[in-house]
Amino acid sequence: MNWDQVEGKWRELKGKAQAKWGDITDDEWHSTEGRREQLVGLVQEKYGRAKEVAEREVDEWLRTL
Repeated sequence: MNWDQVEGKWRELKGKAQAKWGDITDDEWHSTEGRREQLVGLVQEKYGRAKEVAEREVDEWLRTL
């Protein structure tokens, strides 16, 4: 799956993302609309990850879909 597909299926995939990153609020999930950079930023902010670590974590999540 690629990010274009994630954006197109965001309503379906949001629940899986919420299960992994439960500290992110519903409003924050809604604002990402499945965009990778916004998701990486939220993971960085909420979990105190370095950008490279957050990017790797988000990409690993994508591979599990």
